[in-house]
Amino acid sequence: MSTSKKYTNNLSKESSPYLLQHAHNPVNWEAWNNEALQKAKEENKLILISIGYAACHWCHVMEHECFEDEEVAATMNAHFINIKVDREERPDIDHIYMDALQMMTGSGGWPLNILALPDGRPFWGATFVKKQEWIQVLNQLQQLYIDDPSKIIGYAENMATGLKEINAISTGKDEGLVKPSEIDDIVENWSKYFDTFLGGYKRAPKFMMPTNLHFLKYYSHAKNNDAVSEYVDTTLTRMAWGGIFDHVGGGFSRYSVDTKWHVPHFEKMLYDNGLLISLYANAYAATKNELYKSVVEKSIAFLEEELLDKSNGFYSSLDADSITDDNKLVEGAFYVWQEKQLQQLLKDDYPIFADYYNINSYGYWEEDNYVLIRDGDALEIAMKHSITKIELQEIIVKCLSLLKNEREKRNRPRLDDKILTSWNGLALKGLTDAYRYLEDEKYLSLAVNNANFILHNMLTQEGGLYRNFKNGKSSIHGFLEDYASVIDGFIGLYEVSFDEKWLNLSLDLTKYVIDNFSDPDTGLFFFTSINNDNLIRKTLEVADNVIPSSNSMMAHNLHKLSKYFPEDNFDVRLHNMMQSMKSSIIENPQNHANWLHLSQLMSEDFYELVVIGENFELICRTLLKNYLPNAIFAASNAKISNLPLLMNRYVMNKTLIYVCNHGSCQMPVEEPSKALNLVTSNI
Repeated sequence: MSTSKKYTNNLSKESSPYLLQHAHNPVNWEAWNNEALQKAKEENKLILISIGYAACHWCHVMEHECFEDEEVAATMNAHFINIKVDREERPDIDHIYMDALQMMTGSGGWPLNILALPDGRPFWGATFVKKQEWIQVLNQLQQLYIDDPSKIIGYAENMATGLKEINAISTGKDEGLVKPSEIDDIVENWSKYFDTFLGGYKRAPKFMMPTNLHFLKYYSHAKNNDAVSEYVDTTLTRMAWGGIFDHVGGGFSRYSVDTKWHVPHFEKMLYDNGLLISLYANAYAATKNELYKSVVEKSIAFLEEELLDKSNGFYSSLDADSITDDNKLVEGAFYVWQEKQLQQLLKDDYPIFADYYNINSYGYWEEDNYVLIRDGDALEIAMKHSITKIELQEIIVKCLSLLKNEREKRNRPRLDDKILTSWNGLALKGLTDAYRYLEDEKYLSLAVNNANFILHNMLTQEGGLYRNFKNGKSSIHGFLEDYASVIDGFIGLYEVSFDEKWLNLSLDLTKYVIDNFSDPDTGLFFFTSINNDNLIRKTLEVADNVIPSSNSMMAHNLHKLSKYFPEDNFDVRLHNMMQSMKSSIIENPQNHANWLHLSQLMSEDFYELVVIGENFELICRTLLKNYLPNAIFAASNAKISNLPLLMNRYVMNKTLIYVCNHGSCQMPVEEPSKALNLVTSNI
């Protein structure tokens, strides 16, 4: 077929790197917009919706096999309004059509390809499809739409009804809250799935699930449960040892395709690393395990080197694929090593390095490539080579530095340089936790700079948030997850800087969410603003996945803010949410771990630690580095403050520590150790 045939691809007008990757396809691509949707209705054409993201390996494969092909493009252009969606920019669209795909097929994934009626109601879906099958199914369904449209319309109507039903949440007015005994039963049943040797669950692929581990770490701490604590530490250690962690450059890939965390899908996402920095920082505070500290340090170094924009916003991701020396686009090419390469680079240090990172059958992947993976204690390797553990670490650091310099010569993975508000909120929270527990001033500086980026670039004139930022512009209004993660990040920044600006911004954004996202029936929040009406469903996102759900994050935010601002009655809203969620939490706890975490916190004593006086910074630093997940902090040296927790508590020439619970405070103390005893004596 001639390549001179004209087509109209409008993706070059977009800023999303994923959409721009498809801007030269011979397909009449449109971005999701009102004009394209209206055109489908006016011309009575089916809509072909293809959803993916820039770091998605199989999205690239399908683009090459189908969307770059003239024959495929001719079929698509003849019969359909073709819409490309970046799922990271438009999670609201992705939620709906991923639910539809899972209802149709029982599974999901990306690329996500949907056929829908001109009004957007879906009737067919698939993930990756080969060229001839793609052409065949498009032609068949288009012909069916001509010959027997009632069949397709009927199926789409049923699907639309089902999409609303599966997202329905009961009001739960009489449910009460999840009881401590119910949480104990949940964890006991959950533990049957634990892989206590390699961590994670007894299956492959393995996702890191930081939200689940965060809850289990706190639960084991609160309950003194050694078995759960050991499982979490095993998982964190194995993940840090695994090939899923980039030992050379820092940072985690998305997930492992095997049971031992060895070979990942190599894309590196901001959200994974923001969440994991927070998780490992908290785990370090609880255990003082130096491995966890190292993971935090290397992961932040990765963010700083690879994903930090000059504006102090963080980019979204690095692709899984990169160009090899023979000009092929190959997954993982940037990260893997061959034995001869390592021997030439490391010379006399190679035998030690090979033992440490298993350049053997355990670390072998495919096609003569190895993915670095640890599988044992460093002391054993040091003893095998008759050196000290310190000498071993010095050799490993030197070797990794050589490998990093060598890797810099390779073709780099493609960068998705759009900046997303919610993912920056997750990174901000990770940085505040890292500063809190590792006490590196650079982490506070990075956090403040990132928060100021959000403040100066992502706020709308109406007091809301934008979703995206690229080339100085934002084009999409924020979703609930943007607000939830930024509020959490700002609260975290207040608790380590005690600059009340960040707490007041959290309060303002929370009130904006209540005014613009509230579901009056359940007390929960819609994923999109109540003013957004161009989708076929208003989604209530409640299930915690790799990223905690936007509603569970908002619930945690309301819990903390109810302590800072009791007069705003956030606790009433919070209890409505928790009541609405109780049955879902109990029926499917693994997908509601952040809700479980909050249920545990609400079932126990939760403290407000207030430090006021000239010496507050030093005292707060002493207190904050302890693992105290069941407490919030407020502090100042000011005689007068508008923050309720600080009012009327200043005493001249003294720095006092108040330990309060539900607003009831014990007599103030001056020594941090005494304050800690008041908090930890009840655990």
